[in-house]
Amino acid sequence: MTVLSITLPWPPKELSPNARLHWSKLARAKKAYRYACAVQAKAQGAQRITADKLHVSLMFYPPSRRAFDLDNALARMKSGLDGLADVLEVDDRHWKLSIDRAEEVGGMVKVEVRHV
Repeated sequence: MTVLSITLPWPPKELSPNARLHWSKLARAKKAYRYACAVQAKAQGAQRITADKLHVSLMFYPPSRRAFDLDNALARMKSGLDGLADVLEVDDRHWKLSIDRAEEVGGMVKVEVRHV
């Protein structure tokens, strides 16, 4: 496999570490985003990968010009990355991550997956 490129939806504000939601609303938001990311990944050709380790690059394209912290963006993506791990069938503890922000807006997260 060379590189798998996937575009995932921007994580909802409910998944922010700064959002103080009731645990049941948070659980519903996590489940919905995990499922949405898994469906998007499958629709874009992601499937089981036979690899021991992966390098996953995340490029955040915010929905507006409003400033955001990369560490919070990564925390918001946790459920989405779990959905991607479900599709790839590679536990995310075997991933190396790199994160960055784009200058353009778009309301999405572009993900590149490579074998290490």
